[in-house]
Amino acid sequence: MTAELDQITVQKAYAFWAPIYDLVFGALFERGRRAAIAAAEQIGGRILEVGVGTGISLPRYSPSNRVVGIDLSEPMLRRAQERVAELSLGNVARLEVMDAEHLSFADASFDVVVAHYVVSTVPNPEAALDEFARVLRPGGEIVLVNRVGAETGLRHLVEKMLQPIVRRLGWRTEFSWNRFARWTELRNDVHLIERRPMPPFGHFSLLRFGKSDKDRVGDNGPGP
Repeated sequence: MTAELDQITVQKAYAFWAPIYDLVFGALFERGRRAAIAAAEQIGGRILEVGVGTGISLPRYSPSNRVVGIDLSEPMLRRAQERVAELSLGNVARLEVMDAEHLSFADASFDVVVAHYVVSTVPNPEAALDEFARVLRPGGEIVLVNRVGAETGLRHLVEKMLQPIVRRLGWRTEFSWNRFARWTELRNDVHLIERRPMPPFGHFSLLRFGKSDKDRVGDNGPGP
């Protein structure tokens, strides 16, 4: 059984989770969501939430910010749309079905990009991270809450063993910090601001990346 994720598997998984997601994961991931939103609010402005899901986090954004939410799962997004209408969330400017690896927004469109428990659920995490950086303005932040797997030891072995099974649920157990570290090393416009353990069990982390004014890798000095 393959351990890799693909778009069809992810869509099927989250169609299943849509009716029960808030019940199963609402309280479990609440502290992580609160921490990410608090970090995003420090910058504010135009905020993109990738993997907005059922919109469980949307009521927590300040009315002074403009929030755009995207998700690959139509059933999840329908629940988000219902929540926005029910709570009259006027600061939610747009909700749209979209692939995190292929965002339709122009470069530098957002002040903050937020993704709760998303990066390790997409087929190509590095492609999604590249898209987050592309649509982020210089000086903005990427704010993630994400699973960070063990590098070695028993936990690493268990995560590796479980990955082919949990793949059907739409996520990865095996996702080490090295993937984030390698991604930042390959770019010269993104740097780590903060890495903070998050519950449950410290297996997740709040990650904040800042975008500088530098160009992408390949430009090793100032232009003419």
